[in-house]
Amino acid sequence: MSTEFTIRQMTPSDLPRLEQIATLSFSWFLRFFASYSLREEGSVLLCETREAIVGFAKLIDFNIGTDKYGCILWIAVHPRFRRKGFATALARAGTQHLKQDYARAIFASTQRKNKAALAALGKAGFGQVGFSALWHLFKWRIFEFYRDIRFAPGEVVMQNQLV
Repeated sequence: MSTEFTIRQMTPSDLPRLEQIATLSFSWFLRFFASYSLREEGSVLLCETREAIVGFAKLIDFNIGTDKYGCILWIAVHPRFRRKGFATALARAGTQHLKQDYARAIFASTQRKNKAALAALGKAGFGQVGFSALWHLFKWRIFEFYRDIRFAPGEVVMQNQLV
Protein backbone atom coordinates (compact mmCIF):
# COMPACT_ATOMS: atom_id res chain seq x y z
CA MET A 1 0.00 0.00 0.00
CA SER A 2 1.57 3.29 -1.04
CA THR A 3 -0.80 5.67 0.79
CA GLU A 4 0.62 6.90 4.07
CA PHE A 5 -1.70 6.54 7.03
CA THR A 6 -1.80 6.45 10.80
CA ILE A 7 -3.97 4.50 13.18
CA ARG A 8 -4.95 6.08 16.46
CA GLN A 9 -7.62 6.06 19.16
CA MET A 10 -10.84 7.90 18.42
CA THR A 11 -11.51 11.21 20.15
CA PRO A 12 -15.02 12.63 20.70
CA SER A 13 -14.49 15.15 17.88
CA ASP A 14 -14.01 12.23 15.43
CA LEU A 15 -17.49 10.85 16.05
CA PRO A 16 -19.37 12.70 13.25
CA ARG A 17 -16.94 11.44 10.58
CA LEU A 18 -17.08 7.87 11.94
CA GLU A 19 -20.88 7.96 11.90
CA GLN A 20 -20.74 9.16 8.30
CA ILE A 21 -18.49 6.20 7.41
CA ALA A 22 -20.89 3.82 9.21
CA THR A 23 -23.81 5.28 7.23
CA LEU A 24 -21.98 4.70 3.95
CA SER A 25 -20.78 1.23 4.95
CA PHE A 26 -23.74 -0.59 6.47
CA SER A 27 -27.39 -1.28 5.70
CA TRP A 28 -29.88 0.92 7.54
CA PHE A 29 -30.40 -1.81 10.13
CA LEU A 30 -26.73 -2.47 10.87
CA ARG A 31 -25.72 1.21 10.75
CA PHE A 32 -27.86 1.88 13.82
CA PHE A 33 -25.93 -0.69 15.86
CA ALA A 34 -22.54 0.32 14.46
CA SER A 35 -23.15 4.01 15.22
CA TYR A 36 -24.49 3.23 18.68
CA SER A 37 -21.49 1.03 19.51
CA LEU A 38 -19.10 3.92 18.81
CA ARG A 39 -20.37 5.50 22.03
CA GLU A 40 -20.34 2.31 24.10
CA GLU A 41 -17.64 0.83 26.27
CA GLY A 42 -14.62 -0.44 24.37
CA SER A 43 -12.03 1.09 22.09
CA VAL A 44 -12.36 2.59 18.66
CA LEU A 45 -9.32 2.76 16.43
CA LEU A 46 -9.43 4.95 13.38
CA CYS A 47 -7.29 5.10 10.29
CA GLU A 48 -6.49 8.43 8.71
CA THR A 49 -4.50 9.69 5.77
CA ARG A 50 -3.42 13.27 5.16
CA GLU A 51 -6.75 13.66 3.38
CA ALA A 52 -9.23 12.40 5.94
CA ILE A 53 -10.32 9.78 8.42
CA VAL A 54 -10.87 6.79 6.15
CA GLY A 55 -12.12 4.03 8.46
CA PHE A 56 -12.55 2.63 11.94
CA ALA A 57 -12.56 -0.57 13.97
CA LYS A 58 -14.64 -1.00 17.12
CA LEU A 59 -12.99 -3.29 19.69
CA ILE A 60 -14.41 -4.89 22.80
CA ASP A 61 -13.04 -7.18 25.44
CA PHE A 62 -15.00 -9.49 27.68
CA ASN A 63 -14.51 -12.25 30.22
CA ILE A 64 -15.85 -15.75 30.11
CA GLY A 65 -15.03 -17.39 33.38
CA THR A 66 -11.61 -16.14 34.40
CA ASP A 67 -10.32 -15.76 30.84
CA LYS A 68 -10.25 -12.50 28.90
CA TYR A 69 -11.12 -12.39 25.20
CA GLY A 70 -11.24 -9.70 22.56
CA CYS A 71 -13.42 -9.04 19.56
CA ILE A 72 -13.28 -6.74 16.57
CA LEU A 73 -16.94 -5.82 16.53
CA TRP A 74 -17.08 -3.53 13.48
CA ILE A 75 -14.70 -2.54 10.69
CA ALA A 76 -15.74 0.11 8.19
CA VAL A 77 -13.87 2.01 5.49
CA HIS A 78 -15.26 4.94 3.52
CA PRO A 79 -16.19 3.73 0.00
CA ARG A 80 -13.73 6.14 -1.64
CA PHE A 81 -10.83 4.52 0.23
CA ARG A 82 -11.68 0.83 -0.08
CA ARG A 83 -9.42 -1.82 -1.63
CA LYS A 84 -6.28 -0.03 -0.42
CA GLY A 85 -5.52 -2.22 2.62
CA PHE A 86 -7.02 0.04 5.30
CA ALA A 87 -9.45 -2.59 6.65
CA THR A 88 -6.64 -5.13 6.93
CA ALA A 89 -4.45 -2.56 8.69
CA LEU A 90 -7.28 -1.79 11.12
CA ALA A 91 -7.80 -5.52 11.80
CA ARG A 92 -4.09 -6.00 12.49
CA ALA A 93 -3.93 -2.93 14.73
CA GLY A 94 -7.07 -4.08 16.55
CA THR A 95 -5.55 -7.50 17.10
CA GLN A 96 -2.37 -5.93 18.50
CA HIS A 97 -4.38 -3.64 20.76
CA LEU A 98 -6.43 -6.51 22.17
CA LYS A 99 -3.36 -8.73 22.49
CA GLN A 100 -1.60 -6.01 24.52
CA ASP A 101 -4.67 -5.98 26.72
CA TYR A 102 -3.98 -9.67 27.49
CA ALA A 103 -6.79 -11.27 25.50
CA ARG A 104 -6.43 -15.06 25.43
CA ALA A 105 -8.00 -15.19 21.96
CA ILE A 106 -9.30 -12.59 19.53
CA PHE A 107 -12.43 -12.99 17.46
CA ALA A 108 -14.38 -11.11 14.83
CA SER A 109 -17.75 -11.70 13.28
CA THR A 110 -19.12 -10.46 10.02
CA GLN A 111 -22.00 -11.11 7.70
CA ARG A 112 -21.48 -14.33 5.76
CA LYS A 113 -22.03 -12.45 2.48
CA ASN A 114 -19.55 -9.63 3.25
CA LYS A 115 -16.72 -10.83 1.01
CA ALA A 116 -14.64 -7.68 1.53
CA ALA A 117 -14.66 -8.04 5.33
CA LEU A 118 -13.94 -11.77 5.10
CA ALA A 119 -10.96 -11.04 2.83
CA ALA A 120 -9.59 -8.23 5.01
CA LEU A 121 -9.89 -10.30 8.17
CA GLY A 122 -8.31 -13.27 6.40
CA LYS A 123 -5.30 -11.15 5.40
CA ALA A 124 -5.00 -10.08 9.04
CA GLY A 125 -4.72 -13.70 10.21
CA PHE A 126 -8.35 -14.57 10.96
CA GLY A 127 -9.94 -17.82 9.92
CA GLN A 128 -13.52 -18.98 10.19
CA VAL A 129 -14.24 -21.06 13.25
CA GLY A 130 -17.28 -23.29 13.57
CA PHE A 131 -19.58 -24.18 16.40
CA SER A 132 -17.68 -27.33 17.40
CA ALA A 133 -14.38 -25.46 17.83
CA LEU A 134 -16.14 -22.78 19.87
CA TRP A 135 -17.87 -25.47 21.94
CA HIS A 136 -14.48 -27.07 22.62
CA LEU A 137 -13.21 -23.71 23.90
CA PHE A 138 -16.25 -22.50 25.85
CA LYS A 139 -18.48 -25.54 26.56
CA TRP A 140 -21.85 -24.36 27.95
CA ARG A 141 -20.52 -20.82 28.17
CA ILE A 142 -20.69 -20.64 24.38
CA PHE A 143 -23.98 -18.79 24.78
CA GLU A 144 -22.20 -16.12 26.85
CA PHE A 145 -19.65 -15.86 24.03
CA TYR A 146 -22.33 -15.35 21.38
CA ARG A 147 -24.00 -12.72 23.58
CA ASP A 148 -20.76 -10.90 24.29
CA ILE A 149 -19.74 -10.62 20.63
CA ARG A 150 -23.31 -9.59 19.75
CA PHE A 151 -23.60 -12.45 17.28
CA ALA A 152 -26.46 -12.09 14.82
CA PRO A 153 -28.08 -14.46 12.31
CA GLY A 154 -26.22 -14.60 9.01
CA GLU A 155 -22.83 -14.00 10.58
CA VAL A 156 -19.71 -16.14 10.74
CA VAL A 157 -17.26 -16.16 13.62
CA MET A 158 -13.58 -15.77 12.86
CA GLN A 159 -10.64 -16.26 15.21
CA ASN A 160 -7.21 -14.77 14.83
CA GLN A 161 -4.85 -17.68 14.21
CA LEU A 162 -1.70 -15.61 14.84
CA VAL A 163 -2.30 -14.82 18.54
